[in-house]
Amino acid sequence: MNTQIAAATPGTGFGAPDYRVDGFEPESESVGWDFVAITLNDDMYAVLAAHHTANGRDTYLLCYDRAAIWEDVPGAAEYVAMHIVRDLSGRTFTIDVKRLPTEPLALNWLLSEGCPAGAVKPDQFPGARPADALTSRLEDQLRYSPVGRYTLLDHYTDNPGSFRDGVEVSVLMHDGHPDSAELPYRVFLEQVDPSFESYTVREGAFPTEEAADEWLMTRESPLPLAPEPSGPSTTDSRIG
Repeated sequence: MNTQIAAATPGTGFGAPDYRVDGFEPESESVGWDFVAITLNDDMYAVLAAHHTANGRDTYLLCYDRAAIWEDVPGAAEYVAMHIVRDLSGRTFTIDVKRLPTEPLALNWLLSEGCPAGAVKPDQFPGARPADALTSRLEDQLRYSPVGRYTLLDHYTDNPGSFRDGVEVSVLMHDGHPDSAELPYRVFLEQVDPSFESYTVREGAFPTEEAADEWLMTRESPLPLAPEPSGPSTTDSRIG
């Protein structure tokens, strides 16, 4: 998924998300402060997906934050996933938010929160498209992985914020799947072409976290690609 949606599709989907909390109060003071912090610069969000349950209880939002490149922390994640839960009788709400480095990881979190898999369709998102079948497979592997398979250890988004350069997102994960036992530390490298028309994702495999960190710091050799899956796809769209 293109991490420079703002540059690739100016004006598409920008503006405050539809939180649907009019007439509701934050469940607690801390929820209120969290909501203020989340919405402070939400005019910089591009809303990629929104799902509101028919009973009015839940809202799931997936946004791209075009202001992330100006965060105080270099390499800040650019995707914001939100789950709003309303108490319809008490007229209060809570909100849980995750800032994540790639769209597949953000969508995976929403699915783990209970968002129906069919309610969000990644192929309808704006921006660059997967450059090859391997990219699509790896993204689905992350989107629909069962809860607990992957642990996010570190990430960095290198986004120069111009049309002259592409974008690179590196994500370090621990993979708990039995097939990955010998090389459990995985680097997912997303590279968006400078044209912002396409991008690739590749998965590197390492025996230790230190080895993965060293590769990320030095880049002295090609990414040691993870072996092909030994059997049928291990992804599962029924997150849980």
